[in-house]
Amino acid sequence: MSSLSQLSNLLLSRRDCLRLGGLTAAATAWSPLGSRAAANDLVARPAKACILVYLLGGPPHLDMFDLKPDAPKEVRGPFSPISTNVPGTQICQHLPRLAARADRYALLRAVSHPNANHTPMIYYTLTGRHNEQPLVDNDVSPPRRTDFPAIGSTIARLRGAPSGLPGYIAVPECAVRSNEGNIRPADPLRGARGGFLGAGFDPFILNGDPRIPKSFPEVTSPSEIDRLRFDRRLALLSTINSHSPHTVAARGFDMLHSTAVQMTGTADDERLYSLDREPAPLRERYGKHRFGQSLLLARRFVEAGIPFIAIHFNHMTRCDGWDTHGKNFEACEQELLPLVDQGLSALLDDLTDRGMLDDVIVACYGEFGRTPKINSGAGRDHWGDCSTTFLAGGGIRGGVVYGESDAQAAYPKSNKVDPIDVHATIYHRLGLDPETLIYDPLARPHAISNGRVIEAIL
Repeated sequence: MSSLSQLSNLLLSRRDCLRLGGLTAAATAWSPLGSRAAANDLVARPAKACILVYLLGGPPHLDMFDLKPDAPKEVRGPFSPISTNVPGTQICQHLPRLAARADRYALLRAVSHPNANHTPMIYYTLTGRHNEQPLVDNDVSPPRRTDFPAIGSTIARLRGAPSGLPGYIAVPECAVRSNEGNIRPADPLRGARGGFLGAGFDPFILNGDPRIPKSFPEVTSPSEIDRLRFDRRLALLSTINSHSPHTVAARGFDMLHSTAVQMTGTADDERLYSLDREPAPLRERYGKHRFGQSLLLARRFVEAGIPFIAIHFNHMTRCDGWDTHGKNFEACEQELLPLVDQGLSALLDDLTDRGMLDDVIVACYGEFGRTPKINSGAGRDHWGDCSTTFLAGGGIRGGVVYGESDAQAAYPKSNKVDPIDVHATIYHRLGLDPETLIYDPLARPHAISNGRVIEAIL
């Protein structure tokens, strides 16, 4: 064996041992014995999963959760605030369902990072790290194995997943919008994959429409294959694989195949991604639109034990998603806000009714907010200096407004937080210390988050 091979083996062995140590530390946090996390378990046990509702494009915080009715007309816009079921807290008139459930979520109104460029901020708000060109917007270079892993990939790595199921699912992929009706993903964006953790921690991607199960071709089994024939095929494949070399690529394929089988079932099984057996009134409550049904699908996934699901909203609208440089108020009133209001409120109700809300974090945010001043096209432009993040469930204290923006919602006035603080808080509530180390292929250690836990909302 060459000295280079010996060195490679030593590095792999050391890296695996260090990773095992990190996992042991994470597992200790779940133990009922001894640790501070265990002591706190009597008060607030770790959450089991997180659903990230990512409003790709940049949602207008002034027209959603942080209205400024006393600001000049060119700032406040045409929408009015309404009272919520939490005294003293108001949100937009076009979010009435969420207003009636404000006691179940927290609003962070002073989330700030001084960058207003789409692609670097997507990378930052999904990984907690800067990419190589943080001031270059609309760089659609493909994801790289040198990227820092997405928060979903890190959670899948440290929390694991049920046998045969992925630890991280994306509905749909985080990608730029296509030109074919602007409803399907085109080029994938950096920041939402496994990065240096490897392909095994990339999201399991469902790019179809959950209203149409056959639009998920990558996990759809032919209807003409009955249970017996399906099982025989699996047995044959197992026999062939037992005589095949166990390369990294082969193991990766086996993992993907196993996941697809588990997700799909057979012709006479209930498929995990199928909503056919959900009660019709519940499906109506979520809304028959793609966004609402995607949230219902996410609930099914967390119920199955999958720890992280990302819903990327940008591909679910007729308008240009949340990048509302023009006709912002028309898009918000006629489509965007009603979708969020119905879908998120139904998800909160469904999780509550099933006794799951304390175990599932629901996070809703985008890469940044939008400008206080309305532009000449009745739109709002990119704005990184202030935005609002919505957090619910999983031990997040409901009815809380943390942080305050200034009179025009342009800059934080008090209790400023960074997007990486949101990551740290999510990790913490999932029983993961933000200082837990993961290792890149060169065995260099990296804390999973450089942020601070926002104790005020716990």
